[in-house]
Amino acid sequence: MNLDFASVWEMIADIIPDNDALISSNEVISWKDYDLYSSKIATALSNAGLSANSKAGLYLNNSNEYLIGQNAIFKIGGVPINVNYRYVAEELIYLLDNSDSEAVFYHACYSSRIKEIASSLPNIKAWIEVADGTQSHFPDALKYEELLSDSKPMERIYRDPNTIYMLYTGGTTGMPKGVMYKQGEFLVFLFRTLKAMGYDVPEDINNLEEQIHNFKKDDAFIKSLVGCPLMHGTGMWLGAFLPLLLGGTAITSKNLGFDADQIWTQVEDTNTSNIVIVGDAFAKPMLDALERAEEMGKPYDLSSVKVIISSGVMWSEEVKNGLLKHHDMQLMDTMGSTEGGMGSSVSTRDNPPKTAKFSINPGVIIIADDGEILEPGSEKIGLIGTSGLVPVGYYKDEKKSAETFKEVNGVRYSFPGDYAKLEQDGTITLLGRGSNCINSAGEKIYPEEVEEAIKRNSEVLDCLVVGVKDEKFGQRVVAVVSLEENKQINEEDLVKATREYIAGYKLPKKVIFTDEVQRAPNGKANYKWAKNIANENSN
Repeated sequence: MNLDFASVWEMIADIIPDNDALISSNEVISWKDYDLYSSKIATALSNAGLSANSKAGLYLNNSNEYLIGQNAIFKIGGVPINVNYRYVAEELIYLLDNSDSEAVFYHACYSSRIKEIASSLPNIKAWIEVADGTQSHFPDALKYEELLSDSKPMERIYRDPNTIYMLYTGGTTGMPKGVMYKQGEFLVFLFRTLKAMGYDVPEDINNLEEQIHNFKKDDAFIKSLVGCPLMHGTGMWLGAFLPLLLGGTAITSKNLGFDADQIWTQVEDTNTSNIVIVGDAFAKPMLDALERAEEMGKPYDLSSVKVIISSGVMWSEEVKNGLLKHHDMQLMDTMGSTEGGMGSSVSTRDNPPKTAKFSINPGVIIIADDGEILEPGSEKIGLIGTSGLVPVGYYKDEKKSAETFKEVNGVRYSFPGDYAKLEQDGTITLLGRGSNCINSAGEKIYPEEVEEAIKRNSEVLDCLVVGVKDEKFGQRVVAVVSLEENKQINEEDLVKATREYIAGYKLPKKVIFTDEVQRAPNGKANYKWAKNIANENSN
């Protein structure tokens, strides 16, 4: 069996053609049709001039079309590019240009933005529009539905397992960076992850066909509800990839925004076994919905739920304990980044949750700033380094690749920038990013990018951006701003004007005006000072 995504899913489709592969709202797609539709769209991509190693953007909300489009790109031996649907024009142009995308899938609700950016992206060979009930404003697009009905299925081909799989994530400069993996190596990593989570996965991937037959016999397939966006690693890797690689079902909702009651209704309707979220921003509303339903005498049926998985940001003990009161299940925290996995924490009724405590993954080290590899019980803190699956590097950024992916004692590690302590019992206590990265509901927000956007307003002289603690989102963005002499602008107008340059989730939730923004003599930002100001004034 070829070790690439498309080949694995082709094999599964042949074994369980009538099983459910994708569910979005009320639309159910079987494995046979998942393969068929992906093959037809692959033909359309090929006809547009895309081939092996071609990049194609997925500017789509959670949907079956997202996963079909991605599989179609895999089928031609191409590289799907995740696109944040919150991006404004400048961000979209940067991402699609930086990734060398040759095609873009997008929902019709974004057609006006596509019309705005299309002339700035002359290398795009095909704009593929997915209908969503809204009016289209971009007449040059190919219609996904027409391609699906008019295209013949592409014949199955050999694909190189060394073909790059790439996920865009934030970088310390504030601009997103493509983290590159080899597909074959990445698939091995995903299967190892499944095994570590307790799933019956064969030691030899080539025996997967036999295992799928066993799952079929026992009706033991995973049904995973993706509560967070597919455009992020958490949603795609944990929510979609893991169940689909074992012949399971990926479940999404077409509705934008997070609706906790809708999540629990979907759980009941689909007999969901796994729910994938990002920390308290998702978990707290879910807990509130459970409690409201119980108070009304109409509790949700959670009997099918085996595990809720969160990654990207830690979620609190209180919320975990609240969920466990309603249902006996596993609550899994996975700690890591796009660049590497570091540890995990599993909570149950018998194993109460502990915030920030993680069992360290094999092949993980913590190294102090002086180069010492820390032993358990050391009082020092250090950077977490992960071995095993280490990315090839960042796409078109050799400098950043060299800074992040380094050899220690002959072993290659990824150092994404997370600091931690290694406790006596071998667990790690996460201390946060050594950089000033802000993590708001799982979204990485880099101060430099927000600062530059704010300073594009003519009234602004200088600014620093920091994250302060937020009960719901983990952190919220606060800007400390000084104005040009004789210039005036209020908080509301400044935020409104800045919205033109960056996505809404990156905008400051509060602006604090000061006479002077403090910097070091060499001009470097004094984030400690800004953080103190923000904490003092943001209540």
